[in-house]
Amino acid sequence: MEEVKLMAEEGKPVLGICNGFQILVEAEILPGAFLPNDSLKFICKWIILRCETAHTAFTSLISEGQMLHMPIAHHEGRYFHEAEALKALSFSRRIVFRYVDEKGEPSSKANPNGAVGNIAAIANERGNVLGIMPHPERASEPILNPSRRRDGALIFQSMVDYIKH
Repeated sequence: MEEVKLMAEEGKPVLGICNGFQILVEAEILPGAFLPNDSLKFICKWIILRCETAHTAFTSLISEGQMLHMPIAHHEGRYFHEAEALKALSFSRRIVFRYVDEKGEPSSKANPNGAVGNIAAIANERGNVLGIMPHPERASEPILNPSRRRDGALIFQSMVDYIKH
């Protein structure tokens, strides 16, 4: 993890998906904690995300407010952080994606795991480290998903653009 921390400090993109997000939190590269899903069951289904900020290495090709469809597959995916720390994350625009309904509204029904603030992804202050619970790699090719969309590919394409520039 020391090499990963060094890469992050150097401004290189670091992406933690699902368990990778949990590892970034445990390594204190990203803040917060993970708890078992509210249902105490493994959840595997497609959800809707809303992009909260386009100012990261992973969202430059995604408009703020744009909704993406991606699958989740986890048992301990409920993001948690204290109220004051959440305010700081929100103020510094580090909450990158939230779970939302079809209308783009964060609600308890749209929140598959009970994550505080419907948070599905956060970034570090610099925006070059992203932890995301849903699986963009499983939503990057039309053959991989029922909607035939490539929403997950936008995250990887944004990362490639970041590296090139």
